[in-house]
Amino acid sequence: MKNYNRLVTILLALNLVSCGVSQKDKEGFFSFDENNIKSIYQAKEKLEIKVLNQKNKNIDSIVYFANDSIVGSVKNNSKIIFNLAGKKLGYQNIKALVYFEGDTISIKTRIEVASNIVPKLLKYTIVNSYPHDVDAFTEGFEFYNDTLLESTGSGQSEKGLYKSYFAKIDYKTGKAYKKVDLDKQYFGEGITVINSKIYQLTWQNAEGFIYDANTMKKIKSFTYDKKVEGWGMTNDGKNIYHSDGTEKIWTMNPETQKLTDFINVYTNDSKIKSINELEWINGKIYGNIWQKDAIAIINPTTGAVEAVLDLTALKAKITNKTADVLNGIAYNKKTNTIFVTGKNWNKTFEIKISN
Repeated sequence: MKNYNRLVTILLALNLVSCGVSQKDKEGFFSFDENNIKSIYQAKEKLEIKVLNQKNKNIDSIVYFANDSIVGSVKNNSKIIFNLAGKKLGYQNIKALVYFEGDTISIKTRIEVASNIVPKLLKYTIVNSYPHDVDAFTEGFEFYNDTLLESTGSGQSEKGLYKSYFAKIDYKTGKAYKKVDLDKQYFGEGITVINSKIYQLTWQNAEGFIYDANTMKKIKSFTYDKKVEGWGMTNDGKNIYHSDGTEKIWTMNPETQKLTDFINVYTNDSKIKSINELEWINGKIYGNIWQKDAIAIINPTTGAVEAVLDLTALKAKITNKTADVLNGIAYNKKTNTIFVTGKNWNKTFEIKISN
């Protein structure tokens, strides 16, 4: 028995030696030089990365990644310069695979990339104003040919509870002349029209609907393929753009309803969260920002905010006490004017951007 116990002790000792240094201990060998890394960069800048070798290990090489894509490699422990031009705005997860003494370890850090464009402030003139239904909690606003479409969320007014709906609106009177009510479990959100079909989102049901744009009869429903909320919608004639209440705007395939990619919306120094109602105007995305009486003009390829339209003065012209935030952008191609309103506003304004 004593010989058996001695054998077990020897085997355990050999096993401990063969295991070498634990993974946890190895994590203290290397780290990024955080003193050399800023928390936020502009897209035109370059990131200089250097690994600290705390235990003076013999490093063979290091391979660097940004969001899981290889951005370069170095021999030994040379620094690397990572050009941020052309990279997606938003967070970049930086990883280094360090090869040393027959072993490998991974270290990580994160940076944030903002736009390198300072947004300019646009000017506008008011062309006209029209009545707007104060019970309309506006979520979607878009012209289809000469017809204004409006999608609303559910809520409560002085008349009582009301359900979400979307409707064809006579914009001169603010009256709906053809309306489709949603079932009471749905909170209606953004709408857009593409290929003679109306697409509509719901807020937290992860479900959307497709209707015939002329008859307004439902064709089908669809479920979101990502865990996102439904906020605003627009389209460029080929793709649908879908905001989800964060800084993201997703690209949706109208045929499959799959979310295929996204941009992150940034100014030159910060991300813009709570992107809401959207409108495609002359190659740019115009986006309401929830709880802000302003519109961001967004580059649809990069997510950079190129300009801002401050509509605070319009909110001051609203007289009803139930008025909520600015939300609703509809572009009239024929007049080259923009119709804007807000949740429970009593007016819709027709404006024209001026130099």
